Amino acid sequence: MKLNIGFSTCPNDTFMFDAMVNGRIDTEGLQFDPVLADIENLNQYALAAELDVLKISYAAYPGVSEHYQILNSGSALGYANGPLLVSKHKIYPDEVNDLRVAIPGENTTANLLLSIAYPEIKQKKVYLFSDIEEVVLSGEADAGLLIHENRFTYQDRGLKLIIDLGTWWEKETGLPIPLGGIMVKRTLPQTTKEIVNRVLFNSVSFAMEHPSAGMDYIKHHAQSMKDDVVQKHIKLYVNDYSLNLGNKGREAIDGFFERALEHQKIKHLTQPIFAI
Repeated sequence: MKLNIGFSTCPNDTFMFDAMVNGRIDTEGLQFDPVLADIENLNQYALAAELDVLKISYAAYPGVSEHYQILNSGSALGYANGPLLVSKHKIYPDEVNDLRVAIPGENTTANLLLSIAYPEIKQKKVYLFSDIEEVVLSGEADAGLLIHENRFTYQDRGLKLIIDLGTWWEKETGLPIPLGGIMVKRTLPQTTKEIVNRVLFNSVSFAMEHPSAGMDYIKHHAQSMKDDVVQKHIKLYVNDYSLNLGNKGREAIDGFFERALEHQKIKHLTQPIFAI
């Protein structure tokens, strides 16, 4: 059986998916046709229900829950890895509502966290996540919401932290942040969902046990990213939750959706959200 599978070019995703798409492990009779794209583009693929399996922002899930369920493996979820709101000049958190803010996508978890923390922000504009540092430096935006590798480079470029939304979330809830997860189509047979999850678990396990095996694949898609930033990126976003959400991970996801629902940022979820 052949399935198309979408994930981002970011090192944490290519690290986790390398073994299953490049023949390093047994895929139990499944063939995977990879589609690599920016996370906001992947969120749009999900809205159109175009792919069988794909990585999306957890914030985007309520809008596609009719078509997809969450797999137990492959998530980016944890502590101290949330989005950062930064600026060129010193700005205090209580001044945020009046800023022009560059965001990495309407449906990103980063934007949903910002909307929960600062529901009164009126001026937001979407940019490709990798362009946000430059947008802030040029003065086109007063502040920018950084995700992925930019959290490792913003200080070197002279930008200043306004608020770490990951730290804010952890203080508010005591739970890890569900950033992105792997979704599978509801219409696939349950046995297929279980195989996909098992193969994904084995792919992440292989990567953790053989971290250099997929490095050529990872660096090919990381493009100009420095080696140390690639390693920091993987270390930050790939952890035990990536292998298995477990009870704590599922509690974090449920808690995230509950808080978003309280703030009327998502619709109520009426179907079981976990595939396994």
